[in-house]
Amino acid sequence: MVSCPSVKNILLLDSEGKRVAVKYYSDEWPTNAAKDAYEKAVFVKTQKTNARTEAEITMFENNIVVYKFIQDLHFFVTGGEDENELILATVLHAFFEAVNSLLRGNVDKREALENLDLILLCLDEIVDGGIVLETDGDDIVAKVSSNTMDPGAPLSEQTISQALATAREHLTRSLLK
Repeated sequence: MVSCPSVKNILLLDSEGKRVAVKYYSDEWPTNAAKDAYEKAVFVKTQKTNARTEAEITMFENNIVVYKFIQDLHFFVTGGEDENELILATVLHAFFEAVNSLLRGNVDKREALENLDLILLCLDEIVDGGIVLETDGDDIVAKVSSNTMDPGAPLSEQTISQALATAREHLTRSLLK
């Protein structure tokens, strides 16, 4: 039987191992205390590595953890021990690329906290219920941006597709009058 690739959690922690943004898709950690303990333990296990240029992979508590550090943020994706590491690494890369783009290259804790809503929307676009939905950073950014753009914003601040939708809406209204 072929199963769909799945993710158990995606974590974004700061340089002290404290939670910035996390999503759990598995009931393996049923309580907040269990989630906190897992986050601290995985942080301690990985903090001495140098995962700044390339993503690193490790086994931890019968799970595969793929992680990467940027500035004062630590990105983690966890999957089951039978999960494909390349798929988990692709999810990690998509998450990082989307966050990097949405934060305009200022990937640090302060900027992440100021844009927490965008980061959480990113997580929702990448994985739903543990199932990987999207791994293209540009597509994730486009979907997140289209969800957050104010429809009344000036055309100069809208994406092409948003501007076309606004123009189409105005044209339709004028034709119906």
